[in-house]
Amino acid sequence: MDQQLKDLLDFCRENNRVCPNPDEWNRFWKALPNSKRVGAGWSPPLPLILAAWWETSDEQKRQRLEQHIRWAYEHQVFEKTDKMIRSLSEDQWYHSDG
Repeated sequence: MDQQLKDLLDFCRENNRVCPNPDEWNRFWKALPNSKRVGAGWSPPLPLILAAWWETSDEQKRQRLEQHIRWAYEHQVFEKTDKMIRSLSEDQWYHSDG
């Protein structure tokens, strides 16, 4: 794995971070390139917000965010993604209890 990618994924787990709060996460997802409808879903998959927020575990949210970051990496927008993610303040993140 590329060190920059690993560093960003590690950053997303520091301080018990799980994922950006719903508004920020949705904004981030909308900025991903080449997203498209695939059957009844999307590629990359939608962020786990709205009803999905309450029905998914913290680990599922972390995994979905990682999918989005990897998508950005694979579609050559990693630097923009890294900057966007790191610019979020702590209160714009959802944190686990421990």
